[in-house]
Amino acid sequence: MRRIGSLLAALGLVLLFAQAGHASKSEDQVLAQLEAVSAGVRTLSSDFTQEKYLAVFKDALVSRGRFYYSKPDKLRWELTSPVVAGFALNGASGRRWRDSEKRSESFELDRDPVMKIVAEQLLAWARADFPWLKAHYRIAIAGEKPVRLRLTPLFETGGFLDHLEIRFSADGSHVQQVEVHEKDGDSTRIRFRNTVVNGPLADDLF
Repeated sequence: MRRIGSLLAALGLVLLFAQAGHASKSEDQVLAQLEAVSAGVRTLSSDFTQEKYLAVFKDALVSRGRFYYSKPDKLRWELTSPVVAGFALNGASGRRWRDSEKRSESFELDRDPVMKIVAEQLLAWARADFPWLKAHYRIAIAGEKPVRLRLTPLFETGGFLDHLEIRFSADGSHVQQVEVHEKDGDSTRIRFRNTVVNGPLADDLF
């Protein structure tokens, strides 16, 4: 489970969309807004910066990359600096690589339990599938201007994951930051920028 948790932290968790309200709302109302806006999302693309904070080091370990999503089940997450690595998913099939995409290897979700769990988590976020997410996390509204969510896992994480924090942009159109907090005090912060909603995406990305 620690390996799975580390993969999710490295890949980060996929972008969500919401519409921030003007008055205090219940959890159900806020999540309903997330679902309503995500229903109109066909594609996403974004740059990201990932900062890994370790208790034994003073400075963060920083990496950069790109993320893509196409409805209903296409994903691409790639690190571009300081190392090159990533994966692309198209339905139940995918490919992953390290150092060079030209030397990628194929995988099938039904034969790769680790990638299956990663894909289930990321697609649940991309689709704003809150019935699925509520079955796996306790979701709390940490703020509304902008919308912030705190998620505590209901599943066994092998002592790895304590909670997640997700912050949306000021206009509520996309996730601006994701934090993964570990039980040992380490954390990962992913900042998204240059996000494009419903822009064209090339088929060969996936």
